[in-house]
Amino acid sequence: MSKKEEIIRVDHITKRYDENAVLDDFSLSVHEGEVVVIVGPSGCGKSTILRIMNGLEPIQKGEVTYRGEKVDGKLGSITRIREKVGMVFQSYELFPHKTILQNVMLAPLLVQKRDRKEVKEEALQLLARVGLSEKKNAYPRQLSGGQKQRVAIVRALAMHPEVLLFDEVTAALDPEMVREVLDVLLSLAKEGKTMVIVTHEMSFAKAVADRVIFLDGGHLEEEGTASEFFDHPKTERAKQFLHTFTYDKVEREEER
Repeated sequence: MSKKEEIIRVDHITKRYDENAVLDDFSLSVHEGEVVVIVGPSGCGKSTILRIMNGLEPIQKGEVTYRGEKVDGKLGSITRIREKVGMVFQSYELFPHKTILQNVMLAPLLVQKRDRKEVKEEALQLLARVGLSEKKNAYPRQLSGGQKQRVAIVRALAMHPEVLLFDEVTAALDPEMVREVLDVLLSLAKEGKTMVIVTHEMSFAKAVADRVIFLDGGHLEEEGTASEFFDHPKTERAKQFLHTFTYDKVEREEER
């Protein structure tokens, strides 16, 4: 893939909670149209990276830049990046007292001050795209987990973000629901959307990633294309991690 314009860079980031260093001198850049997948064991700092990219977490050292402009801790700077960087969480974060259509329309109307008719028309088109037209007047409690996650993705798309961040969006879903959500992400990748995805779904990661980041203990342990990482991992730690997703056939005593 040809090198396109850099959109987000986190440079030499250190993030601590009290004395615990979650990220230690970590750097990552994301370019336009690129799909970056971050994998690694639980607690290694994957979700923290996304939250830093979206201005949700303060940092102790380093800097975040968006299209070359430094993002500081000031409200105006944070607001600007959140308008351009959409984030979808594992827990959906839908407003329970609003309908699905109202959930999708809320931010474009309140934050971007866009025309109501235009926003509604686009919201309906987006819901149709993910197969949820008939749920527009339903409430979140009436939807399955997979449906709620698709609504959360639509809500992020309605803001016209330049980058989409996905934080373990299938972790709480049943297998069939996982597929319906991942199919939406695959379609976004085909369109050339810029995405950073944290996931434990290794087959999906291999299918969708332009670049894989393997994180362990707050450090970037390995980086490469999907085929490089999954087929020819360079480090012993990466090989060990990938081995946890494979199983040998069980031989029963009577078969020996």
